[in-house]
Amino acid sequence: MRTFCLKLAMALVTTAFVAGSTVASAQDAEKVVAKVNGYNITTKEIALASDDLRPQLEKVPANFRFAFIVEYLIERHLLAQEAVKANTIDTEEYKNRLKFYQAKALRDAYFQDNLASSVTEDAVKATYEKEAAKVTTEKRARARHILVNSEEEANAAMARLQKGERFEEVAKQVSLDGSRDYGGDLGFFTAAEMVPAFSKAVFALNKGEVSQPVKTDFGWHIIKLEDIQEGGAQPFEQVRNPIRLVLLRKAVQDKVLELRAAGQIEILDPDLKRLQEEAEKKRQALDASGEVPSTTGGAASQTTGGKSNKGDAE
Repeated sequence: MRTFCLKLAMALVTTAFVAGSTVASAQDAEKVVAKVNGYNITTKEIALASDDLRPQLEKVPANFRFAFIVEYLIERHLLAQEAVKANTIDTEEYKNRLKFYQAKALRDAYFQDNLASSVTEDAVKATYEKEAAKVTTEKRARARHILVNSEEEANAAMARLQKGERFEEVAKQVSLDGSRDYGGDLGFFTAAEMVPAFSKAVFALNKGEVSQPVKTDFGWHIIKLEDIQEGGAQPFEQVRNPIRLVLLRKAVQDKVLELRAAGQIEILDPDLKRLQEEAEKKRQALDASGEVPSTTGGAASQTTGGKSNKGDAE
């Protein structure tokens, strides 16, 4: 199990419309910062725009984001004002888009007014305490390895490393197990999750150091220690926001399931209906098997699996 912070952060990408401006605070939400032919652009509008522009803003240096959004809004309102002059408001294209954006605006406003407020600080703390109690106190290492069949092959790989070749590239070319596709990366693991000889070598290294060839039942390994994490849960202050986002996501999911159960939803397209039926059968089969898709990621979980064959050859 990875650290609590990483487990919770996996849900961030699915909470697409969590409100919260990156550029304006609540106390100056109505401050006018620019005018476009008499129209006031306020920090409240900038905050709303920042949510829609979040993917683009990630590529903009932090000190330029405010100006980027203002320029975006200036261009938007110049074109919108020109559209009014051109009677675009009477076109079917405008009316169709208005229906679409009205639904989005209603959804976002409902979320902010009714769902976001349900995730209290007490709920966040309670979730933290529950999950923190499950986190192992053991140290965890993140390492790469190169696995070969013989000591001669291990020495040959070591010679390439000593000449300056990148560990990841050598692993991709000569390593025998599935982690080679990830440059030998095994992700984070505890000592108990690896065979003893491998763990002893890993936890004796300093960060960034490469071991001499190590023999296990699976072959010969050259190991590079990438990182060490101390055991225990992350401090509450560091994970408060990720926990809140997970709880918000659950609140949204629960509400949507409630509405779907009470509503009348009819799929008319036959191909779409067939695909949804197939997806539902697969979901039911997965539920019946008790299996769940991996959410931990990392090369080790994708290629070598559990304790019995981490470091094993394919």
